[in-house]
Amino acid sequence: MVIKRIFLIGFMGSGKSTLGKRLKSEIGWDFIDLDDYFEMRYNTTIKDYFSSHGEEAFRVAEQKMLAEVSQKEKIIIATGGGAPCFFNNMELINENGLSIYIKLSVETLAARLSGAKQVRPLVAGKSGDELKVYISDKLSERESFYHKANVIADGDVLGVDGFVRIIEASGQLLK
Repeated sequence: MVIKRIFLIGFMGSGKSTLGKRLKSEIGWDFIDLDDYFEMRYNTTIKDYFSSHGEEAFRVAEQKMLAEVSQKEKIIIATGGGAPCFFNNMELINENGLSIYIKLSVETLAARLSGAKQVRPLVAGKSGDELKVYISDKLSERESFYHKANVIADGDVLGVDGFVRIIEASGQLLK
């Protein structure tokens, strides 16, 4: 299989954007963070778009952005945490590239997100235990979608080199 696109999926705080940027320098492809791409295209923050238009409108617009970036080649795409869980987004992702679910434990996600409460409104105001319960509940809802990924990778133990090896083992990268 010739890989033209790599989609990084996973819960918020799983490191999709960080890994995407590092993979960009390793394999020389472009990188798009779907959330940043959305904000640039709509000239607003996701939080503001969500409040003005509601979640359903956001998810429809997000799907359009996903379909758009799925046409680019030699690109690494970090999706938003919820993007794979709506419409036929996982099918779209898998039809158009290699999908990698960066799987992390609830404890690791909670530790990462506890310092990001200002930037991540969904976790704002949650105590340590409340945050873990929230993450656990959301993961229960989302993992059936995340598990449709071509590759499920343990983000707690894999470094960038490990992800590069997974990608190379999954097929030949488009040159």
